[in-house]
Parts: sequence; C-alpha cells; structure tokens
Amino acid sequence: MARPLRIQYPGAYYHLTCRGNDRKRIFGDDKDKEKFLKLLENSLDVYQVNLYSYVLMTNHFHLLVQTPLGNLSEFMRHFNVCYTGYYNYRHNRSGHLYQGRYKSFLIDVDNYLLEVSRYLHLNVVRVHSLRTASLDEKANLLENYKWSSLPGYISKKKIEKFINYDLIISMTGSRANYYKFIIEGLDKDLKDPFKEIKNGGILGVDKFLEKIRKEHLEYGSSREQPTYRELISDYLDPEKAIEIVSNTLKIDKKSFSKRYKKGIARGILSEILYRYSGLKEPEIGKLLGDIDYSAVNRLRSRLKKKMEKDDRVKSKFEKAERKIKEKLSSVEI
Repeated sequence: MARPLRIQYPGAYYHLTCRGNDRKRIFGDDKDKEKFLKLLENSLDVYQVNLYSYVLMTNHFHLLVQTPLGNLSEFMRHFNVCYTGYYNYRHNRSGHLYQGRYKSFLIDVDNYLLEVSRYLHLNVVRVHSLRTASLDEKANLLENYKWSSLPGYISKKKIEKFINYDLIISMTGSRANYYKFIIEGLDKDLKDPFKEIKNGGILGVDKFLEKIRKEHLEYGSSREQPTYRELISDYLDPEKAIEIVSNTLKIDKKSFSKRYKKGIARGILSEILYRYSGLKEPEIGKLLGDIDYSAVNRLRSRLKKKMEKDDRVKSKFEKAERKIKEKLSSVEI
C-alpha cells in the first residue's frame, strides 16, 4: 500500500508527533531532553521553521510548527536522524528509535491552531496516573512542567528564544487570557480536536479542505506541487543570487562548484539560496557541482557554527544577505 502523501506548501502549519518504537521511552533522563531541545533549536534554524508549542513525554513528543519554505520532510528527516544518532550512541543501542514515520496533521490556522495548542499543552496531565488528581494539582503540574512550552506562555521570565509565542497569544489577547484558556480545558471534558481529522491528515473546516484540494492536491503528487519560487513572487532568481554573492565575496562564480576555504563561500551561498531563492537542498546541490542534499546540509550547518565563533565569517554572510535584501526591495512586485 502506498504511503499517504505529505501535504507540503510554504506557510503550512502542522501538529507533529513521534512515538517510541514498541511504545518504549525515547528519553532516558533530563540530559536526553536537553539534547533533544538543543538539536530541535538547531534544526529550526537550519530549515527556517517556526515553532509555536512543544511537549516532551517519556515515550513521545508533540510539536506545533509552521514551515515558511514548505520543507516539512527535510526538516523532520534531519531532526529525527540527529536525535536518533545521539540517543543510540549515548545509550549504546542501534536501530530505529521511533515507531514508523512521524505523524503530521495539517492545521487550519484560523479555526484550529489555538485549540490544538491547548490540547498539546494539556498532554502533560492527560496521563493515567493523574486521572484522579485535583484541578489545583493538575494546574500546578502544568505551570511547573519543565519540558513544555507552556511556562513561557504563562510567564515572560520563562520564555525560550526558539519559540514563537506571539501568534497564539494574540488569539487570546494576553498571556493571562491564554493561561485562563488552558485552565478552562482542565475544568471540563475537553473535546479531542484530532477526532475531526479528515482524510489526508487535515484538521480544518470544509472551506479550508477545499482550498487545500484545489491549490495543493490537484497536482497529483508532491513532486508536481509548485515550488516556493512559483508561489511567492518576491523570491530572488537563483542566478541573480549567485551573482550577488560572488560579487560580495569577490570570488569567481566557478569557485562555488569547488572546495573553497573549507566551504565557507559555498556555505554562504547555500544559506542565501535556501532563504532568499526558495530552493530546497537537492536543488542547491545541483548548482554546487551536483552534490547531494546531505552535503548541502553540512555546508549550512558548518556555516552556522563558524558564524557563532568567527566574526569575520558572520560579517561576510551578513554583507551578502544585506545585498540580497537590497536587491529584493528594489524589485517591483
């Protein structure tokens, strides 16, 4: 049987979850959870993905994300491989960590995002051992559970820099209102929004489903879906981006298809093409001497690490990025 199609397009919102193989734990201790979040933060940055909520449980996790570049599969493949590799090495094991592929549900942001964020956060108290706990006991656990994005929604002192809080808070008007919304979910028999999932893993009203069908499913396959370049008019032509980066770094364009100063120049170009030309890593690889997507990913990851340690490398990237933005601002849309 063919696997269900992942619906991917720029700006899509998803609820994502992975469960441990045979329902076994995926976190041995707090150190694993800390590493998980560090790898998640890095993957969010590399793939330009927005994170709105998360919850880590013993044998599974939940994420609520948006993919401005329409690259869900790339993001999750990279992230899951990184964490599985870390976990297996640390715990002297091998093989699959997760039970099958990750599950993804496309979310109708206008009608379901707020409800999904509440249901996700309440996962912490939706365990068998807490069924008889009082409302106050559950509220206290929610407020103090370290491995959830909820504390940052309640208090500015607990904000995590890799989470985007503004959108969901704006839907209730304030942090206090959002917390009240969460507590209301404890005090009543909350309906599971995922019971309304439609075929194809879509959580949305009929109008949203029809929009998705017309704009993203009538192409027949993910390979035929429009690229970000085709959907967003204010992205820069790749050749123009290459020319700008070449001129900024003062190197010949042919150098991008060769090893050059440990890949710094190619790393800068890869990141620029990913952010400002709407190309995915396999497409970038073809422009850099027909290398595969994993090599492009390494170039981008190494660039990020270099910029954190070397101000000269950071300055080169920022100069090239500034030139790209100047060009974009001068293009009539």
